[in-house]
Amino acid sequence: MASGSAIRGTRVGSGPMSLAERGQPAPRHRVSYWCANGHETEAAFSAEVLEPDTWDCPRCGLPAGQDREHPPDRQRTEPYKTHLAYVKERRSDAEGEVILAEALARLRQLRAG
Repeated sequence: MASGSAIRGTRVGSGPMSLAERGQPAPRHRVSYWCANGHETEAAFSAEVLEPDTWDCPRCGLPAGQDREHPPDRQRTEPYKTHLAYVKERRSDAEGEVILAEALARLRQLRAG
């Protein structure tokens, strides 16, 4: 009869597995990235992949590049737009007045009839 223990086969307080039990780690290479604030971030990548040109700085959030002397510029963020702002981009004030007049006429007709 099996026990309901989820950690069956291990003992409490057992240490980490040895390197022989885990196997060999995958070959890696480290790449340094610098942001505009001068923060250095070191990231490890598999030896089989090409590292990205930019990396987000974990300290300030700015983009960081591999060139220490010329880090990437701060990305321009677009301000939040409301639904009304998007509508105003698509319609002129004159078109808005026509649509409003049509909607009010329909509403008045529903209330009258």
